[in-house]
Amino acid sequence: MKFAPICRRLPLALLWLVSLQGATEEALVRVWRDVADSKLPEAELQLSAAPKGDARKVRLTEVVIGMGRPPISRQDFDQYQRVLAELAAGRDELADLALYLEARLFQVHAVSPDFAQAEALYLALAERSAGSHWAQLGLVKVGLIRLYALATPTVPADRLASVEALLGRITEPALKRDLQLQIGWAGLHYRRPLDEILPHLIAAEAAGGLMGITPENLVLQIGELSFRSGKTAQARAYFERFLADYPTSIRRYNVEQRLVGMGGQPGR
Repeated sequence: MKFAPICRRLPLALLWLVSLQGATEEALVRVWRDVADSKLPEAELQLSAAPKGDARKVRLTEVVIGMGRPPISRQDFDQYQRVLAELAAGRDELADLALYLEARLFQVHAVSPDFAQAEALYLALAERSAGSHWAQLGLVKVGLIRLYALATPTVPADRLASVEALLGRITEPALKRDLQLQIGWAGLHYRRPLDEILPHLIAAEAAGGLMGITPENLVLQIGELSFRSGKTAQARAYFERFLADYPTSIRRYNVEQRLVGMGGQPGR
């Protein structure tokens, strides 16, 4: 199975765990910076040499370092799960993060992923702390699990509807954007009507903030799907945006030819 790095999103967000007051907190900051740079052996050494401080922060840090070293043995999995469950019993942000990580453990790091258990834990976090970033992020994970991992519902329209129902619970714009993008792409995967797919892709693109090649690909994808669905004016608008926003793209000629075929003027 493919293991997802645990450390990409966590380290910078987790600097709230330390108050930068005293040697212990400064040491934990150094640990998390090593984790952010995927220097897990260095992070482990830094942690072992750090002065004793907040036990909950230290235990959470130990688990995150361990989760960053897949594959995880069954013995380690059970240990991490036990520690995270204990930490999640609190009622603060650290507890919310611990519950998120426990769900992530079942989703990604088990030898045989337990998607139903992961979904249940993410939803429990959302019920308990709806406004927490980790609860909001967990709802996006629920969406991905429902889109592809669970056996039911078997009807694609019902599967997609169960994920669309999550959008109203997500208040962080970037996370809502991410889930809408995934819904749109899943709609293509399940060959749903383009009129169902396009609104999600258009909303995700309009939200902005996408990284790498994705914005370029998405503008072109919306233009092409709009063309195929007969929305000529919308297709022309996105093709013209593509030419304006990505003038050095190697796909420029193909887009220009599409506009010529539609009766437009390429490069206008």
